[in-house]
Amino acid sequence: MSKFYRRGPDHRYGEVVSFVELRRRFNFRSIEIGRWVKPAESEQAAMHFYDALCDLMHILNANEEVVSLRGCLAFQYGIGGRPGVAAHYQPATRCFSLAKNAGPGSIAHEWFHALDHYLADKCFSDAPRGLFASSAWLHDCTPVPHPLNDSLYACFKAIFLDSSGTQPSPLFKASSAVDKQLNSVYWSLPEEIAARAFEAYVQDHAICNHFLVKGTKASKEAEMGLFPQGEQREQSNRAFAEYFQRLGRAIARSNQS
Repeated sequence: MSKFYRRGPDHRYGEVVSFVELRRRFNFRSIEIGRWVKPAESEQAAMHFYDALCDLMHILNANEEVVSLRGCLAFQYGIGGRPGVAAHYQPATRCFSLAKNAGPGSIAHEWFHALDHYLADKCFSDAPRGLFASSAWLHDCTPVPHPLNDSLYACFKAIFLDSSGTQPSPLFKASSAVDKQLNSVYWSLPEEIAARAFEAYVQDHAICNHFLVKGTKASKEAEMGLFPQGEQREQSNRAFAEYFQRLGRAIARSNQS
Protein backbone atom coordinates (compact mmCIF):
# COMPACT_ATOMS: atom_id res chain seq x y z
CA MET A 1 0.00 0.00 0.00
CA SER A 2 1.39 3.37 -1.01
CA LYS A 3 2.15 6.13 1.44
CA PHE A 4 -0.70 8.57 2.02
CA TYR A 5 -0.07 12.18 2.90
CA ARG A 6 -1.09 13.01 6.44
CA ARG A 7 -0.70 16.03 8.72
CA GLY A 8 -2.06 15.62 12.22
CA PRO A 9 -1.48 14.47 15.78
CA ASP A 10 0.34 11.23 16.57
CA HIS A 11 -2.20 8.61 17.65
CA ARG A 12 -0.03 5.48 17.74
CA TYR A 13 3.35 6.82 18.91
CA GLY A 14 5.13 4.47 16.55
CA GLU A 15 3.20 1.40 17.69
CA VAL A 16 1.90 -1.16 15.20
CA VAL A 17 -1.90 -1.39 15.48
CA SER A 18 -3.91 -4.31 14.12
CA PHE A 19 -7.52 -4.47 12.94
CA VAL A 20 -8.30 -6.42 16.13
CA GLU A 21 -7.09 -3.51 18.25
CA LEU A 22 -8.89 -1.02 16.00
CA ARG A 23 -12.16 -2.91 16.41
CA ARG A 24 -11.68 -3.14 20.16
CA ARG A 25 -11.05 0.59 20.56
CA PHE A 26 -13.94 1.80 18.41
CA ASN A 27 -16.31 -1.09 19.12
CA PHE A 28 -17.19 -1.74 15.49
CA ARG A 29 -19.75 -4.49 15.07
CA SER A 30 -17.37 -6.35 12.80
CA ILE A 31 -14.34 -5.83 10.55
CA GLU A 32 -13.75 -8.16 7.60
CA ILE A 33 -10.57 -8.30 5.53
CA GLY A 34 -10.51 -9.83 2.05
CA ARG A 35 -8.58 -13.03 1.52
CA TRP A 36 -6.53 -11.35 -1.23
CA VAL A 37 -5.17 -8.80 1.26
CA LYS A 38 -1.72 -10.02 2.24
CA PRO A 39 -0.64 -9.91 5.92
CA ALA A 40 1.78 -7.04 5.32
CA GLU A 41 -0.92 -5.10 3.45
CA SER A 42 -3.40 -5.76 6.24
CA GLU A 43 -0.96 -4.48 8.85
CA GLN A 44 -0.32 -1.31 6.88
CA ALA A 45 -4.02 -0.79 6.16
CA ALA A 46 -4.94 -1.20 9.83
CA MET A 47 -2.59 1.61 10.82
CA HIS A 48 -3.92 3.86 8.04
CA PHE A 49 -7.48 3.13 9.16
CA TYR A 50 -6.58 3.74 12.79
CA ASP A 51 -5.01 7.12 12.07
CA ALA A 52 -7.87 8.10 9.75
CA LEU A 53 -10.60 7.23 12.25
CA CYS A 54 -8.74 8.94 15.10
CA ASP A 55 -8.33 12.00 12.88
CA LEU A 56 -12.05 11.91 12.09
CA MET A 57 -12.83 11.71 15.80
CA HIS A 58 -10.69 14.82 16.45
CA ILE A 59 -12.17 16.73 13.50
CA LEU A 60 -15.70 16.03 14.72
CA ASN A 61 -14.93 16.70 18.38
CA ALA A 62 -16.51 13.31 19.03
CA ASN A 63 -15.58 10.01 20.63
CA GLU A 64 -15.22 6.38 19.57
CA GLU A 65 -18.92 5.75 20.15
CA VAL A 66 -19.80 8.28 17.45
CA VAL A 67 -17.33 6.82 14.95
CA SER A 68 -18.80 3.31 15.28
CA LEU A 69 -22.36 4.68 15.66
CA ARG A 70 -22.74 3.06 19.06
CA GLY A 71 -21.26 -0.21 17.86
CA CYS A 72 -23.76 -0.82 15.07
CA LEU A 73 -21.39 -0.01 12.18
CA ALA A 74 -19.27 -2.63 10.41
CA PHE A 75 -16.73 -2.29 7.64
CA GLN A 76 -14.95 -4.42 5.08
CA TYR A 77 -11.62 -3.90 3.39
CA GLY A 78 -10.75 -5.63 0.16
CA ILE A 79 -14.00 -7.61 0.22
CA GLY A 80 -17.58 -7.22 -0.95
CA GLY A 81 -16.69 -4.72 -3.65
CA ARG A 82 -18.67 -3.82 -6.74
CA PRO A 83 -17.15 -3.62 -10.24
CA GLY A 84 -15.93 -0.09 -10.91
CA VAL A 85 -16.85 1.13 -7.41
CA ALA A 86 -14.05 2.10 -5.02
CA ALA A 87 -16.28 2.17 -1.94
CA HIS A 88 -19.91 1.82 -0.97
CA TYR A 89 -22.25 1.74 2.03
CA GLN A 90 -24.92 -0.93 2.49
CA PRO A 91 -27.90 0.36 4.51
CA ALA A 92 -29.37 -3.13 4.98
CA THR A 93 -26.29 -4.33 6.87
CA ARG A 94 -24.98 -0.95 8.13
CA CYS A 95 -21.61 -1.77 6.60
CA PHE A 96 -19.24 0.24 4.42
CA SER A 97 -16.76 -1.42 2.10
CA LEU A 98 -13.53 -0.11 0.60
CA ALA A 99 -11.70 -1.68 -2.30
CA LYS A 100 -8.09 -2.66 -1.58
CA ASN A 101 -6.47 -0.30 -4.07
CA ALA A 102 -9.07 2.28 -5.07
CA GLY A 103 -10.99 2.71 -1.81
CA PRO A 104 -8.62 4.76 0.40
CA GLY A 105 -9.66 8.41 0.42
CA SER A 106 -13.34 7.43 0.58
CA ILE A 107 -13.67 6.84 4.33
CA ALA A 108 -15.21 10.23 5.18
CA HIS A 109 -17.75 9.89 2.36
CA GLU A 110 -18.85 6.37 3.31
CA TRP A 111 -18.85 7.12 7.03
CA PHE A 112 -21.22 10.03 6.48
CA HIS A 113 -23.55 7.74 4.54
CA ALA A 114 -23.62 5.54 7.64
CA LEU A 115 -24.32 8.52 9.94
CA ASP A 116 -26.94 9.91 7.54
CA HIS A 117 -28.69 6.54 7.53
CA TYR A 118 -28.35 6.06 11.30
CA LEU A 119 -29.96 9.44 12.05
CA ALA A 120 -33.01 9.11 9.80
CA ASP A 121 -35.43 7.56 12.31
CA LYS A 122 -34.02 9.68 15.13
CA CYS A 123 -34.60 12.97 13.31
CA PHE A 124 -37.84 12.16 11.47
CA SER A 125 -40.83 10.39 12.99
CA ASP A 126 -42.15 9.02 9.70
CA ALA A 127 -38.98 8.32 7.72
CA PRO A 128 -39.43 5.07 5.75
CA ARG A 129 -37.09 2.25 6.67
CA GLY A 130 -33.80 2.47 4.80
CA LEU A 131 -34.12 6.18 4.02
CA PHE A 132 -31.29 8.60 4.72
CA ALA A 133 -31.88 11.64 6.94
CA SER A 134 -30.78 13.97 4.12
CA SER A 135 -33.39 12.48 1.80
CA ALA A 136 -36.05 12.56 4.53
CA TRP A 137 -35.38 16.28 5.06
CA LEU A 138 -35.58 17.04 1.35
CA HIS A 139 -38.83 15.08 1.05
CA ASP A 140 -40.47 16.90 3.97
CA CYS A 141 -40.72 14.02 6.41
CA THR A 142 -41.94 15.02 9.88
CA PRO A 143 -39.02 16.37 11.96
CA VAL A 144 -38.50 15.30 15.58
CA PRO A 145 -38.10 18.49 17.65
CA HIS A 146 -34.71 18.63 19.35
CA PRO A 147 -31.92 21.26 19.37
CA LEU A 148 -29.39 18.75 18.01
CA ASN A 149 -31.74 17.78 15.20
CA ASP A 150 -32.28 21.45 14.41
CA SER A 151 -28.53 21.81 13.88
CA LEU A 152 -28.58 18.87 11.46
CA TYR A 153 -31.48 20.42 9.55
CA ALA A 154 -29.39 23.59 9.28
CA CYS A 155 -26.66 21.49 7.61
CA PHE A 156 -29.13 20.19 5.06
CA LYS A 157 -30.46 23.67 4.41
CA ALA A 158 -26.93 24.93 3.70
CA ILE A 159 -26.29 21.95 1.43
CA PHE A 160 -29.50 21.86 -0.60
CA LEU A 161 -30.74 25.47 -0.65
CA ASP A 162 -29.23 28.76 -1.72
CA SER A 163 -28.55 31.65 0.66
CA SER A 164 -32.17 32.84 0.36
CA GLY A 165 -33.41 29.43 1.49
CA THR A 166 -35.95 29.31 -1.33
CA GLN A 167 -34.04 27.96 -4.35
CA PRO A 168 -31.77 24.98 -5.01
CA SER A 169 -28.14 25.52 -4.02
CA PRO A 170 -25.29 25.76 -6.55
CA LEU A 171 -24.18 22.28 -5.44
CA PHE A 172 -27.63 20.83 -6.02
CA LYS A 173 -27.89 22.49 -9.45
CA ALA A 174 -24.43 21.31 -10.53
CA SER A 175 -25.17 17.75 -9.39
CA SER A 176 -28.49 17.69 -11.24
CA ALA A 177 -26.84 19.08 -14.38
CA VAL A 178 -24.19 16.34 -14.37
CA ASP A 179 -26.84 13.64 -13.94
CA LYS A 180 -28.82 15.12 -16.83
CA GLN A 181 -25.72 15.17 -19.00
CA LEU A 182 -24.92 11.55 -18.14
CA ASN A 183 -28.57 10.46 -18.28
CA SER A 184 -28.22 9.05 -14.78
CA VAL A 185 -29.55 9.47 -11.26
CA TYR A 186 -26.60 9.38 -8.90
CA TRP A 187 -24.80 12.67 -8.36
CA SER A 188 -28.04 14.44 -7.43
CA LEU A 189 -29.20 11.85 -4.90
CA PRO A 190 -29.63 13.71 -1.57
CA GLU A 191 -27.43 11.28 0.33
CA GLU A 192 -24.64 11.62 -2.26
CA ILE A 193 -24.77 15.43 -2.26
CA ALA A 194 -24.73 15.50 1.55
CA ALA A 195 -21.81 13.06 1.75
CA ARG A 196 -19.76 15.17 -0.66
CA ALA A 197 -20.50 18.30 1.37
CA PHE A 198 -19.30 16.45 4.47
CA GLU A 199 -16.12 15.44 2.64
CA ALA A 200 -15.44 19.12 1.94
CA TYR A 201 -15.90 19.95 5.61
CA VAL A 202 -13.45 17.24 6.67
CA GLN A 203 -10.85 18.14 4.05
CA ASP A 204 -10.95 21.84 4.99
CA HIS A 205 -9.89 21.03 8.57
CA ALA A 206 -6.33 21.70 9.74
CA ILE A 207 -5.85 17.94 10.09
CA CYS A 208 -5.10 16.51 6.65
CA ASN A 209 -5.34 12.80 5.89
CA HIS A 210 -5.61 11.57 2.30
CA PHE A 211 -6.56 8.09 3.47
CA LEU A 212 -9.61 9.70 5.09
CA VAL A 213 -10.58 12.15 2.35
CA LYS A 214 -9.20 13.76 -0.79
CA GLY A 215 -10.35 15.30 -4.03
CA THR A 216 -12.82 17.94 -2.87
CA LYS A 217 -10.57 20.78 -4.06
CA ALA A 218 -8.55 19.47 -6.98
CA SER A 219 -10.24 16.72 -8.98
CA LYS A 220 -12.40 16.24 -12.03
CA GLU A 221 -15.47 16.15 -9.80
CA ALA A 222 -14.48 19.37 -8.05
CA GLU A 223 -14.02 21.09 -11.42
CA MET A 224 -17.56 20.00 -12.32
CA GLY A 225 -18.93 21.70 -9.21
CA LEU A 226 -19.78 18.43 -7.46
CA PHE A 227 -18.41 19.69 -4.14
CA PRO A 228 -19.50 22.90 -2.39
CA GLN A 229 -17.55 25.95 -3.47
CA GLY A 230 -17.05 29.53 -2.33
CA GLU A 231 -19.75 30.99 -0.10
CA GLN A 232 -21.80 27.80 -0.03
CA ARG A 233 -18.79 25.79 1.13
CA GLU A 234 -18.23 28.25 3.97
CA GLN A 235 -21.89 28.06 4.96
CA SER A 236 -22.09 24.27 4.95
CA ASN A 237 -18.76 24.02 6.81
CA ARG A 238 -20.08 26.36 9.51
CA ALA A 239 -23.28 24.35 9.77
CA PHE A 240 -21.37 21.08 10.14
CA ALA A 241 -19.05 22.63 12.73
CA GLU A 242 -22.03 23.81 14.78
CA TYR A 243 -23.72 20.43 14.57
CA PHE A 244 -20.70 18.43 15.68
CA GLN A 245 -19.86 20.93 18.43
CA ARG A 246 -23.38 20.47 19.80
CA LEU A 247 -23.07 16.71 19.44
CA GLY A 248 -19.76 16.77 21.33
CA ARG A 249 -21.29 18.80 24.16
CA ALA A 250 -24.27 16.43 24.34
CA ILE A 251 -21.94 13.43 24.57
CA ALA A 252 -19.88 15.13 27.30
CA ARG A 253 -23.03 15.83 29.34
CA SER A 254 -24.23 12.28 28.86
CA ASN A 255 -20.90 10.85 30.06
CA GLN A 256 -20.97 13.05 33.16
CA SER A 257 -24.47 12.01 34.20
